[in-house]
Amino acid sequence: MRIGYTLMTEQSGPKDLVRWAVGAEEAGFDFEVMSDHYFPWLSAQGHAPYAWSVLGAVAHATERVDLMTYVTCPTIRYHPAVVAQKAATVQLLADGRFTLGLGSGENLNEHVVGEGWPAVATRQDLLEEAIEVIRALHTGELVDHHGEWFTVESARIWDLPDGGVPIGVAVSGEESIARFSPLADHMITTEPDKKLLDGWNSTEGAPTIGDGGARAIGQIPICWDPDEKAAVERAHEQFRWFAGGWAVNADLPTTAGFAGATQFVRPEDVAESIPCGPDLDAIAEAVAEFDKAGFTDLALVQIGGDHQEQFLAEAAGPLLERLRR
Repeated sequence: MRIGYTLMTEQSGPKDLVRWAVGAEEAGFDFEVMSDHYFPWLSAQGHAPYAWSVLGAVAHATERVDLMTYVTCPTIRYHPAVVAQKAATVQLLADGRFTLGLGSGENLNEHVVGEGWPAVATRQDLLEEAIEVIRALHTGELVDHHGEWFTVESARIWDLPDGGVPIGVAVSGEESIARFSPLADHMITTEPDKKLLDGWNSTEGAPTIGDGGARAIGQIPICWDPDEKAAVERAHEQFRWFAGGWAVNADLPTTAGFAGATQFVRPEDVAESIPCGPDLDAIAEAVAEFDKAGFTDLALVQIGGDHQEQFLAEAAGPLLERLRR
């Protein structure tokens, strides 16, 4: 299993994110993923720079690590024709190291353009058609598309990498797997559930996970710190939104909404689900659940924008050694 590092735009500014990207490559991580949000989940996180500008800088500043959006919603805040163009540009800057991770989005980020927030069935309809548009534009041909949700008139991507851009799609259960696995190159999901991988591999038309085929790409939050108490407090302050689960999180519109929804989540509740403190073996045990489920890739989220440099300098190397053993 390849181990990645999360460039979390909600907890660091743009210049720092580029610094952490270089540091993570030097520390030995295999790939890096970047969130693409307009808001942080909680105001304590404090940041939300434009991911695609940062990705361009990261692509230029790094040499080896694979890069990925985790994830972009190509339906409301962005038109899929624009997503197709910027994904192609980042792929050229990254010399083929970039994967376009797509998902159906969260109200927190998509409501800002005033188009409303549709029900989940509609969001999946939008995502399916958006993938169709992006795939068509990545052929390099002139595209006219008049669909149920999107119109594209005489569009063409002029600066396009050979073969287009591989696409990963976020899924969470049987329905989304059945719908999106045949449209994707890779699977994205956050739960270490082997049933999700088995369902993907048993779907007709889906690329098979493993053996150099499709990747199953997960993500796990950790809060490494020499002081366990400080780690728990920081994880609670900045990451208690995680306790709501995506079924809730996708529909909350503001940071105030997340603060209200998580007001009764206790620090010990967070510590039960997120490895906190200096114990690298505890982090390795949490990562092992994804390995047992058959994931090919797992990105770590080190919680705390002010604690990335210390994590990369002191903990990342020994942790990667443990995980690879």
